[in-house]
Amino acid sequence: MTGAALVLTGSPALAPLLARGAVLSPFKRPSPGAGFPRTRLVLPGLRVDLARLAAYERVCGFATGEDALPVTYPHVLGFPLAMRLMSGREFPLPLLGLVHTSITITRHAAMPATRAYALAVHVDGLAAHRRGTQATVVTEVRGDGGDVVWESRSTYLARHGTGRPTEGGEAGGDAAQGDAAQGDAAQGDAAQGDAAQGDAIQGDAARDDKRSEPLPAVAEWRLAGDVGRRYGAASGDRNPIHLHPLTARLFGFPRAIAHGMWTAARCLAAHGTPDACRVRADFRAPVLLPGTVTYSAHGTRFALRGPDGRTHLTGEVLPG
Repeated sequence: MTGAALVLTGSPALAPLLARGAVLSPFKRPSPGAGFPRTRLVLPGLRVDLARLAAYERVCGFATGEDALPVTYPHVLGFPLAMRLMSGREFPLPLLGLVHTSITITRHAAMPATRAYALAVHVDGLAAHRRGTQATVVTEVRGDGGDVVWESRSTYLARHGTGRPTEGGEAGGDAAQGDAAQGDAAQGDAAQGDAAQGDAIQGDAARDDKRSEPLPAVAEWRLAGDVGRRYGAASGDRNPIHLHPLTARLFGFPRAIAHGMWTAARCLAAHGTPDACRVRADFRAPVLLPGTVTYSAHGTRFALRGPDGRTHLTGEVLPG
């Protein structure tokens, strides 16, 4: 249950929030039973910066100049509010090493880019995960009449020892401290376990065998080394692991990695989405930059894989 609403007068600046989260990270003690912020942040009267939107559309592969917002763009609008919650003292998971494992989006109707919207973001709860503790963050966007026109649920994983055996038979280690290079393979490991939570978009168990079949390749994408910087400029998410090989190495990556939400947006731009739709994307492994990936799709499902066959992302689009 959320607590009182805190109404903001403007969107928070991301850079100070990233800095605050980094400073507080060593003092966090993640646990499924920990307290978490109950405040619901609200930002009314938000208008879209059309120049920034166009930059986002270009880097993600969406058509520019369309009247409606891309299905993933409200996540960009709500991300500063989510960061304000997740970088604060009351949020028990360390921001450093926190892995975005999945996002589920429901869009109820097309969203004209020139209208004003009200954003609301809150932490919905914490849950035990076989690799640590997972938080769920909910974002809602309301239109002029007050009805919800877009909503999402994002899961974020903090890896830490749990005392429970992993697949190798050993208790989970303290991977949240820097084992980000392997650890962010948890971007999908988490999703594999969490897909069983019964989300309608995943379907029932009778479809599991079909889902395990590789999807047919549609296109090969060569990703430039500046994709992270371009997406960071358009979205405001300038996490150093996405910007440059030198800063990425500080967190255990051999090269910069693409934003998970860029990979989802790029796939959805290629796949297409109806005005009213439900989307799910599971982030399974990081995409190193520069690099080459294969976009695969069939029917409602899509995936992104590397040259070695490693799955980076899986997803599905269903009519709303």
